[in-house]
Amino acid sequence: MKLKNSLLLIIMLCVGITANAQWKKNKANEDTKIWRYDLECEGIAKQGSKLVKVWSYSKNPKHAISRGMKNAVHGIIFKGYAGGGQGCTSFKPLVKSAETEAKFKDFFDKFFLDGGEYLKYVSAATDGSIAAGDRLKVSRREYKIGIIVNVQSDQLRKRLEKEGIIRGLTSGF
Repeated sequence: MKLKNSLLLIIMLCVGITANAQWKKNKANEDTKIWRYDLECEGIAKQGSKLVKVWSYSKNPKHAISRGMKNAVHGIIFKGYAGGGQGCTSFKPLVKSAETEAKFKDFFDKFFLDGGEYLKYVSAATDGSIAAGDRLKVSRREYKIGIIVNVQSDQLRKRLEKEGIIRGLTSGF
């Protein structure tokens, strides 16, 4: 009888932990689904790449950190950034039209899945630690977290050209 109760307790705990982990993952996706972030140039990167700082907003700082890379790739594709110090020049988004995201919704939904293909085009530029000035509490219930990443913009452009989302640079005017 004790063994049966112990097994039942262990199974219930495992189910509860799994459900809680899934809920947290869904909550993180929900926090970043509306693509709330800011993107700024952080300096000169290797040719074909962009070194950017992405500021992600979330109710939980861990969610903002985990979604920073996804936001950075989304920013290079759809937002671009203004120039600034440290030798930065402005960068126009790879996709010129706002309707493109809706038109190719299936592709972008799959591309930006957790663990999706967007990870091929982005890497952390630091050791993963967040500087004190890059962790801001903007309201009682919301954080703004800045992380520095390197986005391979040339490879990303080639992928979007291959999918027919944007025209190639050699396609003419």
